[in-house]
Amino acid sequence: MENYFNYFTEIEEHFQRARGTPSRLSTLDWALIETWKEASIPLAAVLGGIDRTFQKFAKRPRRFQKINSLAYCSQEVLRVAEQMRTEAVEGGVAKADRLPAEAAFHPKTVLDFLRRNVRAIQLAAQAEGSAALAEDFADCGRALAEMAAHYEACPTDDLEQLERQLTAAEDKALAGMTRASSVELLASLRNEVDRELAAARQKMTQPQIETLERQFLKKRLFEHYHIPRLSLFYL
Repeated sequence: MENYFNYFTEIEEHFQRARGTPSRLSTLDWALIETWKEASIPLAAVLGGIDRTFQKFAKRPRRFQKINSLAYCSQEVLRVAEQMRTEAVEGGVAKADRLPAEAAFHPKTVLDFLRRNVRAIQLAAQAEGSAALAEDFADCGRALAEMAAHYEACPTDDLEQLERQLTAAEDKALAGMTRASSVELLASLRNEVDRELAAARQKMTQPQIETLERQFLKKRLFEHYHIPRLSLFYL
């Protein structure tokens, strides 16, 4: 898959243009984009799926309603992605699982991003009331600081390796937050997930819904504990 570090921004701006409004995406929408990213759905498939959804919607006899969520585009996104995979196989096209050259960043941009996140995690560790979670955050901050130091000493074009390390750090932080969260907090967040997904359930399969629920909960936990997302996709 051709991953783009501006994957989220491209999708947000494309959806806004298609909808004709500058309104921001919801937490549910961002979680859905994450599920597409993690499922290696190409950016082109997402944009094409959005376009198809709005084209079909425009042909409906009753058009006083609006498409308010990316969830309405989910089926078309998956159809376009599957069509692209089929065409690639039939055409004998080899898809390299690498980042395109145009996605590369200046080393200073990457380093600033890493250092900014180190500071944010350190502040979260100092403010956290749970000693165990504060130590988890401190560990994450130290690991991220080591990545930043290594990257500063040896800037490299192999950003995919750095991305894998950042993903591992995110997963470890998420595990710590989940363990430390009270039953009441988790229940509240799950209730929020259910409310947000109410309108989307008819547009998605059960496996898609379950994946989206996990991503939504993950996003809300990071927001609750004031931990930045570490992936370069958020640069």
